This record gives sequence, C-alpha cells and structure tokens, in this order.
Amino acid sequence: MEQMRPAYWMWDEQPVGDVLNKHRMVYFRKVIELCQQPEEMVIKISADAKYKLQINGELVNVGPQKGDHTIRYYDELDVASYLKAGLNVFLVTVLSIPIQHQQGNFGFFRTETPGLYIDGSYRIDSQSYPFKHEGWRCHSAQVIFKAENEWFAPLHIFETMQGDANLQGVFDGDYDDVLWKDVKCYDERSISPVLKTERLKERQIPFLVKEKRAFEGISAIRSSNCEQEQWDDFLKGDVTITIPPNSKEVVEISAGEETTGYLKLIMTGGKNAKLRILTSEAYAYDPDLDKDGPPVPRKGDRTDSINGKLFGFVDEYIPHGEGMPASPENYEPFWFRTFRYIQLTIETGDEPLTLHGFNYTYTAYPLEVISKVQTSDSTMASIWDISERTLRLCMHETYEDCPFYEQLQYAMDSRSQILYTYATSADDRLARQCMDDFRRAARHDGIINCSFPNYEKNVIPGFAIYYIGMIYDHMMYFGDKDLIRHHIPTVIGILNYFRNHRTDEGLVKKIGGPLFTSEIWSFIDWTSEWRETAGVPLATHTGPLTMESLLYVMGLQYAEALFGYIGYDSMAQECKVLSMEVQSAVNEYCRGEGGMYTDGPGVNHYSQHTQVFALLTETVGVDEGKTYLEETLTNTQAYAQCSVAMMFYLFRALEKCDMYEYTDQLWDIWREMVNKNLTTCEEDSVMSRSDCHAWGSLILYELPSVVLGVRPSKPGYGEVAIKPVSGKLKWAKGEVMTPKGMVSVSWEKGEDGLIVRASVPDGIDVSEQLADPMTSLSYTVY
Repeated sequence: MEQMRPAYWMWDEQPVGDVLNKHRMVYFRKVIELCQQPEEMVIKISADAKYKLQINGELVNVGPQKGDHTIRYYDELDVASYLKAGLNVFLVTVLSIPIQHQQGNFGFFRTETPGLYIDGSYRIDSQSYPFKHEGWRCHSAQVIFKAENEWFAPLHIFETMQGDANLQGVFDGDYDDVLWKDVKCYDERSISPVLKTERLKERQIPFLVKEKRAFEGISAIRSSNCEQEQWDDFLKGDVTITIPPNSKEVVEISAGEETTGYLKLIMTGGKNAKLRILTSEAYAYDPDLDKDGPPVPRKGDRTDSINGKLFGFVDEYIPHGEGMPASPENYEPFWFRTFRYIQLTIETGDEPLTLHGFNYTYTAYPLEVISKVQTSDSTMASIWDISERTLRLCMHETYEDCPFYEQLQYAMDSRSQILYTYATSADDRLARQCMDDFRRAARHDGIINCSFPNYEKNVIPGFAIYYIGMIYDHMMYFGDKDLIRHHIPTVIGILNYFRNHRTDEGLVKKIGGPLFTSEIWSFIDWTSEWRETAGVPLATHTGPLTMESLLYVMGLQYAEALFGYIGYDSMAQECKVLSMEVQSAVNEYCRGEGGMYTDGPGVNHYSQHTQVFALLTETVGVDEGKTYLEETLTNTQAYAQCSVAMMFYLFRALEKCDMYEYTDQLWDIWREMVNKNLTTCEEDSVMSRSDCHAWGSLILYELPSVVLGVRPSKPGYGEVAIKPVSGKLKWAKGEVMTPKGMVSVSWEKGEDGLIVRASVPDGIDVSEQLADPMTSLSYTVY
C-alpha cells in the first residue's frame, strides 16, 4: 500500500498540565453533502487512545487496534455503504486516557498528545475527491470515568455521564452546532513521535464482528409499576414503557448467555432522572468477608435469581430530557460491556421517563469455528458449547484472559487460546499479532511482560516460556521460518534471563514470590493450597521453585526445535546441553519421598504440577513419572492439584503416560459448570472470580487434536499424525480444519483395538506412527 500522505491530528485544545491526568471524551462532527452515494469512500482513521466512528447514526467501527509505546495503528475503511445522496453526518467520539498509569485502562497506551487522525477520499462517477479536513467541529462530553473498585481496576471504562442536550439531533443535517468549537490541529512537530503519520501502521487483524442483538427477557423484577410481560415486550421492541414521576424501577434483564457488546438505551423525557446500569456475569451470593484479599462473590447456580443477586460494575446516566419520539435521547457507553445479566435501576424526578428501546451490538473477533466433533459421551456437546463461546468472548483486539475483569492478554492464557484457535479454525491472524505484541514486551533484562499490551510493568517469569511455546506451536502448524527468525532475538533474551538467574547447583534461583509482596510474581496456578500466596507454591517462602526450573527446561526444548528448524544447529545443541544440566540439577536437589518431585529444593511440599512438568520435559522417564502422577490423582488431598488453568498440561501428561482414561473424571469440572448453568467456562473452581476465562476452553483442542488425533507431526503440517486417543470413549467422528485443509476422521472400538477411517487433503502426508499398535488405520486422499 502507498505511504500515507501527511495529515494533521486534531483535538479540542492543546493539552497541558493536569488535563493529561484526566479522562477526556470529545466528539468530532463533520457534515458532507454528496450529489449521490459514492462508489467508494476510503478513510484512514486513528486516535489516541480510542475512537468510535458513527455515520448517519450507524456504528461503523471502534478502534484503532491496540498498540503500545513503540507502534500505533490506523484503520482503513470503505464507508460508502453508510452514505447517501444529500447531507451525511460523521461523528467520531474519541476517548483520551490519563497519562498516570493507575488512573486509566491498563491495556490502552496513551501519549501526551491525545487526538483524532482522519484522512481519505471518495469516488463518484470515477472521479476522486479528497475528504477535506476543513469543517470539523468538536464538543467535550460531560462524563467521568471511574475505577471498578479500590483493589484492582485495570479497565476504567465505566461511566457517570450527564446527558447533554447539545447532542440532541446531532445526526440531523440541519443540526445547529453553534455551541461546538473549531478543532485545533497539532503542529506536525509537536505530535508525539509514535503518532506521527509516517510511523502509523495499517491494522494487522480483521475488523471485529458488529451484530445487533436483543435481550432475551426479564430474569427478575425487584420493584416495578409494570408487569413482566410488558417488560418482555419492551425488550422485543414491541412497546414502550413509561416510568411515572418520583418513582423507582429495578428490573433485571437476561441476555440468555454471557456476551460482549455495546449497550444502547433509548429514551424520551425524564429530565434529571437517575439511571443505573449494572452489568453482571451471574447471580451470586455475598462474599466471604473473612477471607483475605478483595471480596469475591460466592457462586453456585448462575441463574438463581431467587436466592442470589447481581454483582458487577455500574454505569450511571442522567437524561437531559429533551428527546422526542422522532429523535429520542440515546445513552451508549463508549466501550463494550461484558454481561449475561443487567440490573436496570431508574429513579425519576418530577418528569416521567419513557423507554423506547434497550439493546446491544455484539462484538468479538470474527472467529470461524470449522472443526466439529461428535463422541459417544453426550456431555461433551454441552462442554464444547460453553467452551466455544468462551473462546470467542476472550478474543477482541487481542486474546484476553477475561472480558469482564481485565481484558488483558496474558502469555500463559494466550498460548492455550492460540492452540484452541488452530485446532478449530486454522486461523493464525490474531495469534501472529499476539506473538508480535509479546516480542515488543521485552525488557532490558531479556524477560518479557507477562501481559501485553500493558501500560505497567508486570512480570511473571514462567509466562515468558509460554511465549516461546507459541512460536514452537506456530512452527508445527504453519512452518513459517521468517516468523521464527523475527522472534529469535526475544527467545534468546528470555533464555539468557533464566540462564543468568541460576544457582551454583544449576537450578533457577528464587526470582519472584507472592503477589503484592514481591516485585516479581511467580504465579504458577490457582489452587486452594496456594491461595495465601496468590497462586505461588509455598516453597517460595524458603527458596527457588522447582516449577521455574522445569519451565526453563521446557523453554530450552522448544528453542532447540526452533533453532534446529531454521538451521541454527550450534544454538540448538547449546539448548540441549543446558536443558540436560538443569534436568540433572532438578533430579539431584528437587526430589523427596519415593523420588517424587518437590516444589522446591529441600522442602516437604509436593504438587501435581511438578510431576506433570517433569514428565512433559522428560526430566523423568515415562514409567517412573506415571507412578508419581497416579499418586497425585489418587491421593488428591495430599497434593496441590492442577486447576483449570493447568489442565491442558495435565492432559498432555496423562496422554504421554497412556493414562488418558483419567480425563473422564477430570471432565467433571466442566460438567459441573454446565450443571451450575454457566454458559462460559469459569476461571477456576477455587474462587470462581471470572465466569469467562478461555484457558478453560480445553475441549476445543482435546476433541479434534487428541480424541480424533489430528495433529502436525512435522513442521508446517508437512505430515499429519492421525493418532486417536480414546480414553473411555467408545466412538468419535468429525472434521478437523488444518492449514492444509479439512481432515475427516471416524473411529470405533473393536475387539482388538481402534478401527480408524480418515480422509486427508492432497498435500499432507500421513504419519505411519500409531498411538496403539492395535489400532487399524485406513485413509483416503482427496
């Protein structure tokens, strides 16, 4: 694409001093008159930090894609379909974020020159015309953005907003903008360097889905002058609801499932009424205040509106009251909300308030799940359903740990989510962006931020190994050597960080500790046994963690394969030698009773995790490791157990030990989620903080890749291994999407083993290795 021509950034005033430590939301409006609808109108648009573009009242896009301190993006849009002959109104809402870190969204980078960039041209009758910069006017919103709570507030997206009569009829061609101001254009020399026009990069990921949706209905009425049937009809768009003066309504609304979307409440009248919109994931019960840390609601049946109540985050709005039925007043919070339920509280003043509509626009990454699998276990279908929905809701501009609480891209979470994406869609577009984000997250000492984009320092050392795992996985699925070379310097930096933090014995030394009490958080997993240390093994109190040494070994093994694939043979050999040295140290200093692996050298703490990673890294042999793993599965009270976060790795260890039948009882964790009426996968069963955490979408990998057995056995899917692992299942069938096309597999258990039939696309060789020598495989090539 041709280089972007220079253009001005604009804002409502030159930002100075304390202004930079406050949220600002500014509207930019421009009217363009056209003799006919253009054949094409292409605009390039960006903002610091975020924009929302509407044309003639229709939501066009929200952007730009998340950048960081070194790179910013612009969106290129053809908006011709939103235009018409006559007057057309462009309205761009721009949100600027305080420079001070704790006062704004952790995942939105910002500069000292907030503003809007927009440029473009349109074509009518094959003639091209510039989209001129003249004519833009601006107006500041009356809004306050607030922290979610005093404990931890990474979002800062929730609003207290005063309705503004100056916005009434803003999309009308004859709207009077006399109270608006002319925009101020930055001098090109004063704009923040990362925002300079020539440095902006075109969006790297697809545009997000925008789909208008209606709510399912009322889940509970706490206080209302109207019957539930009337509220349900209102949500369908069939009737209006009028709230009398000096009254209070409290209703709870169900979306039918957890979702993410832009809310829109449409009203007339009701000047100075108070509207409160609480978004919530579930019905829950009061927190246990005797527990340390932030109060987390206790959860059971997520639909229990009788005994439970809705906990969540709140937007507040005060109507200006000048809306008319032909031109009603709208309240649309700027950023998307995550919700399954909404509690709508309305307190009117001296005027009645009439509600004309309440709906939302669903948004998420355009994930196309193509792989489909059926099995003899009927419970798998409902687990797949909640898992697929979870993965979708944890994919927007980045992969996300959870859309409700943080919306941050963590390396451990993302590594699993990427594999789930590959197994169901063979789509690597968001994965490539994710890997590039973490490449730019490298610090001066070689380690990377555990979450990125993230405006703050945030290090979990072991998470850097999962980033190396992402590169390894991409090699196996896509075989892109250029991508590997692009990431090699960061991989080397990470490995050097661990190498520089070794004890004299050869272990990884103590490099972190519990959350809040240590500069570096050595999180491993959310387990009840490690709750006091926030997911860090208790061995942290006395010294190094065995898990960090084992993760270092895993990273060296991934790197050995990567270096070998691109011909860096000496570096591959060096990784092999180093991994063997660390394995030897682990085997000498981190083993206890009966040879089991301890959580640290010289301690009497044991976990399932160390046995799992000792197996996966081949620090212990399969036969011996199988004994230790089986011990943790049998005597669960004696060992810290892998939670949902670590189930991917536990399942891999069970597969490696030919113990996959144990997964049947582990799926009870997800069966219980279904029984508790979740529509997405919860973060863990210890605190159940988040009801939507995509590391729990494990079945999206297990059924296509393990149960049907379709995985790459050579880089770039040069060879496919069709090696079904049955566990306790009697049969399975389905189709698995790969980068080389669709692979179909069906199998059933016979008297002598599995009878497997498969069809593969031309261009993929089939590995002759079978999971079980008794397996019978026949396949066709199409």
